[in-house]
Amino acid sequence: MRSQNCAQRIEYFRSGLCATLPLAPGVIAFGLVYALGARQMGLSPVETLLMSLSVFAGAAQFSALQVWTTASAGVIILVTLIVNLRYLLMSASMAPYLQNRHWFDKALAAFTLSDESYALTMPRYTSGQGEFVYLTGANLGLYLQWAAASLVGALLGTSLPDLSVYRLDLIFPFAFLGLLVPQIQNRITLFVAVVAGALAFGGAMLIPGKGYILLAGLGASLGGVLLERMWKQP
Repeated sequence: MRSQNCAQRIEYFRSGLCATLPLAPGVIAFGLVYALGARQMGLSPVETLLMSLSVFAGAAQFSALQVWTTASAGVIILVTLIVNLRYLLMSASMAPYLQNRHWFDKALAAFTLSDESYALTMPRYTSGQGEFVYLTGANLGLYLQWAAASLVGALLGTSLPDLSVYRLDLIFPFAFLGLLVPQIQNRITLFVAVVAGALAFGGAMLIPGKGYILLAGLGASLGGVLLERMWKQP
């Protein structure tokens, strides 16, 4: 029985790992662009890689680079904190499914959780098929892809061509749209998706920096909760 359970956990882990492979081109391209930007800001290859290993948040790392030469360490930390506040919402929605896990498992999931692994894993949890080892596999797969791309980009440095001309920044929005569509399963999730998109689009034009990300996440989540309660009332 124990060997069967072990084999099943290995299979779940492998499934989570393999689920990230279709996202690899986008993650790697994004990681190369980050590494090139970091090197242009004066970071060494080791510093470029360490930021990816310790922060592991592409949007936050890009935001930090934008103010790297003009802001203090405190401002840089504040910028990355604001950009990453969306993980509070994602973690809150995932917390009920991990409440019986060991604290180390929770800490590992919190550190390695990404937008993509969340999108891959939450539908399994909400359908009753979620497994922590699947989440771990998905998190690890994306972590390794991001680290590898950062390392290659850091080592190649200025020998890389100007990747911005290829509009690689469009890869992630399209990838997220592909992950989002299967999760729109009823009118509430459709409402949340539409409101989040509208708030993000409007906020990006009106709010400086990355604050519109938090606005979109909070606004759409609050609207979804209110709508769910309203429709469930007798």
